[in-house]
Amino acid sequence: MARQRRTSPALVVARARLAGLNKINPAPNLGPTLTPQAYQAVMDDTAGIEESHSQLAAQMDDSSNRFDAQNDLLSDWNRRVLSAVEAQYGPDSSEYEMVGGTRKSERKRPSKKGPVGGSKPTP
Repeated sequence: MARQRRTSPALVVARARLAGLNKINPAPNLGPTLTPQAYQAVMDDTAGIEESHSQLAAQMDDSSNRFDAQNDLLSDWNRRVLSAVEAQYGPDSSEYEMVGGTRKSERKRPSKKGPVGGSKPTP
């Protein structure tokens, strides 16, 4: 499942606000540090980090997919190896137990269940 991409609502607002700020004529004096150029620089930095984050999330999705596929392959191999040892040595062999199988003689027998609440009265 793909990760949800993060977007910056503040970046959307900043783009619209800068566009509006640039339309004001004459350009307003907002102080020595609040210039349209500084605003644009902060927006560019935020957009760059957002893009980098999206690329890393895509790489993580790809890595997760490759890991899941490899894990499925290993699980299949686990099942096949256990089955092959069972076929070669038998389901009650110590070799089967050595590779993680439960010997047939060590399995619990299912218990027979009687009627619930005791025996039924006969008419």
